[in-house]
Amino acid sequence: MKIWQKSGTINEQIEAFTIGKDAHLDLMLAPYDIEGTIAHITMLQKVGLLTESELNQLLPELKNLHQAAINGELKIDDGVEDIHSQIEFLLTQKLGEVGKKIHSGRSRNDQVILDIKLFTRAKIKEVVAQVKSLFDQLIELSEQHKNALIPGYTHMQIAMPSSFGLWFGAYAESLIDDLTQLQAAYKITNRNPLGSAAGYGSSFPLDRELTTRLLGFDTMNNNVVYAQMTRGKTEKVVSQALASIATTMARLSMDVCMYMNQNFGFLSFPDHLTTGSSIMPHKKNPDVFELVRAKCNKIKALPNEIDHILGNLPSGYHRDLQLIKENYLPIFDELNECLAITQVMFDEVKIKEDILENPIYNYLFSVEVVNEKVLEGRSFREAYKEVGKMIEEGTFQPRKELNHTSKGTLGNLNNGYLVEMMEKVMQSFK
Repeated sequence: MKIWQKSGTINEQIEAFTIGKDAHLDLMLAPYDIEGTIAHITMLQKVGLLTESELNQLLPELKNLHQAAINGELKIDDGVEDIHSQIEFLLTQKLGEVGKKIHSGRSRNDQVILDIKLFTRAKIKEVVAQVKSLFDQLIELSEQHKNALIPGYTHMQIAMPSSFGLWFGAYAESLIDDLTQLQAAYKITNRNPLGSAAGYGSSFPLDRELTTRLLGFDTMNNNVVYAQMTRGKTEKVVSQALASIATTMARLSMDVCMYMNQNFGFLSFPDHLTTGSSIMPHKKNPDVFELVRAKCNKIKALPNEIDHILGNLPSGYHRDLQLIKENYLPIFDELNECLAITQVMFDEVKIKEDILENPIYNYLFSVEVVNEKVLEGRSFREAYKEVGKMIEEGTFQPRKELNHTSKGTLGNLNNGYLVEMMEKVMQSFK
């Protein structure tokens, strides 16, 4: 029997359809559900809805279940609807009637929101650590290859000289902005919905500030109706921030696939990090980065999916929200996997030197010649026309000595500034 069931039986087809994938997904939330229950019953004892003796019976059993959940040993039995029901069932089986008291003042509505927020908070921290690790690697590569020049492109046409130092550093800085956005999402997540019950509060004298402190939230979602409205909104805001990281990773992956192409040949990887063809013996395919690109583009679609589910819902709880979990809960591990495998690849990346010695790149230096003439006293427009005429007539000679000194350019990457920026962002999560 379900914890909400009064009498009679439920049509099996209806039951299977409404439960959906919850039994599997709920195991991902199990440790957080138990943490929420521990905080909740601690508060119940303080306000007089549990005795100290009852609390002392429940806490050790919940801690045992928490460890089992972390170890992957906690299962949801056949016929049990969700993780909340399973935990209550196990406590009642072990302790008797006292196990049935853990739900006082709660609804599965605020339980699920709480579980998702605690899960999200923990997973964001994992993503932040993985992003920081990739950032550090990109900065190291930027410094290591700061003098290795490559073509810069606009409109997919050669434009001006760039360098691997600039290229790696650009994606490092992009990750700073991505984490800044994720930090805002973390703040929205880090508010306690517990005590909102079904969305309209409880006549019990619940101490919501106590559970907020016990669970380490910054503050609580004050209005109980709005606390329920954060279901879905939290996931949307967080997935938008994760999609920003995914966008950075997808663009980086596209660059790598392009630079590996024989028509570019800017970088390569050892054979054991690439794949071959079943028919073409010469192939070294960038499968890892193609999959990172695809996985990250898939992640970028999630905010739109959530937005469509939320789009026409009024206030209050609706079963529609259950479906958000299916793609939301796994997204963190999928993104972390992409971040981690990128680091594995970049650990052994091979950079080609002297790329710009090839005369096909001579026109990259046209702006340098224009600037030289301006420094000699010409107006920019006059110098521009003169160099343009040289190019048209085939008399242009490149000036390959580069003198970029402003911050963030070829001769002054200013990566120390990026390291300081990242450190400030990291501190904001603490």
